[in-house]
Amino acid sequence: MSSILQKSPPIGEARDRRLLEDASSYVYRQTPQGEVQAHLFWPKNSGTAPRPAVVFFHGGLWDAPMHTQFVPHCLHFASRGAVAVAAETRILSKHGTGPIEAIEDARELIRWLRQHATTFNLDPARITVGGAAGGAFLALLTAMPKAKHLPPVDGVDCRPQALLLFSSIVNTTPKGQGADRFPDAKSAIRHSPTSLVRSKLPPMILFHGTSDRIAPFAEVKRFRSRLRWRRNVCELLDYERAEHSFFNFNVNQDDFAMTVAAADEFLVRYGLLDPKPDTEGAEV
Repeated sequence: MSSILQKSPPIGEARDRRLLEDASSYVYRQTPQGEVQAHLFWPKNSGTAPRPAVVFFHGGLWDAPMHTQFVPHCLHFASRGAVAVAAETRILSKHGTGPIEAIEDARELIRWLRQHATTFNLDPARITVGGAAGGAFLALLTAMPKAKHLPPVDGVDCRPQALLLFSSIVNTTPKGQGADRFPDAKSAIRHSPTSLVRSKLPPMILFHGTSDRIAPFAEVKRFRSRLRWRRNVCELLDYERAEHSFFNFNVNQDDFAMTVAAADEFLVRYGLLDPKPDTEGAEV
């Protein structure tokens, strides 16, 4: 995996094309603002049993095109037998849209994967959703609303079985982050994960730097405490003096390796990823 990343150009569209060479790209949604794509990375050992899926939504506060951010993570989880997805959603800089449209896209992508589970040979009951910052917010919004506010569409649910959350934005109220991207303050509050805390949520793990100046660590720590008070499984791994982008492969490869290994172990523990064979380790 490292050779693919090291041979890629440092920035721009050329890098994106290089990083996605091993992916199969699909249009999963037609919107008034244009097509939205998902980039799927396949396990090398195909087998016949349905595979788990791990989906990642990029950061950038629903604005910047960063859909290759999680390609290193996708390569890892594909090497571990999962169908790994680097997801696009509508963004401000390309589509003139905000977080509401991105939320709609994130939910639709999970439904689309379940609708095509047979085609992709994936297990619709083993879908993990992850993301960074605003992408972690999207992951949370596929899971947190109550059933009456987020019912299945045509019998297909968008709720994942687990969440992997990196440098998460958990508070979009006016006192948090990103409220100005919503149509109004009421909408920002209504969609804030801090407003949606309840019991019976899927297990989740949060990776967060204690020196994060964009999504304050103290806010995430309070969020985790409220979730656990309601008997949810919510683990928080804190990284001392780490800042917002610490977990990215191109920022700190040691932190990348540690967070990916912890995410891998978490999913194995909850039956959402097969255990590693004794004779081989995961590629990072």
